[in-house]
This record gives sequence, C-alpha cells and structure tokens, in this order.
Amino acid sequence: MSTQMEMPKYQCHKQVWALKIKAIEPNTEKSVKLVVEEEGYEPLVVGQRFVKKHQPEVGGYFVVYEDGYKSYSPAAAFESGYTAL
Repeated sequence: MSTQMEMPKYQCHKQVWALKIKAIEPNTEKSVKLVVEEEGYEPLVVGQRFVKKHQPEVGGYFVVYEDGYKSYSPAAAFESGYTAL
C-alpha cells in the first residue's frame, strides 16, 4: 500500500494586470486577436506560440505579471484568487 503525502499549499499574494477575454478572432496566419470586455482597450494580438502554450478561452483572463510575463488564466481560477484593486 502506497501512502502519498499531500503537497504543500501556497496562497497567492501577487498583484497582476489582467483583462477578461470577450472573443478570440483570427488576425494573421501566425496570430490571433483577444478582444477584451473592458472598455477602452484595443484587442490584444498574441502569436500562435502563446495560443499553443496557454490555450486561452473566451471568459478567461489575459494576465501580465510584474516581471512582464504574459499568461492566461481560466475564469474560475482567476476570479477565486484575485480581487480588483
């Protein structure tokens, strides 16, 4: 019988910049546009490399960390871990 220890838990305390994705549209052969829900922002153009790595979906969030790293977070994970400042 194998006893597996529970992994250590961590709580997030980072501040990030994020925009909620309203639509994903083709842009060029190598990029897509992420249309965001927030008013006043142009669609974000991301390459196929970003799409392949992060697999963004409508309703999720385009996230930028303090060090400039760009990522994607599903809505449920983002909304349960972050509060607007």
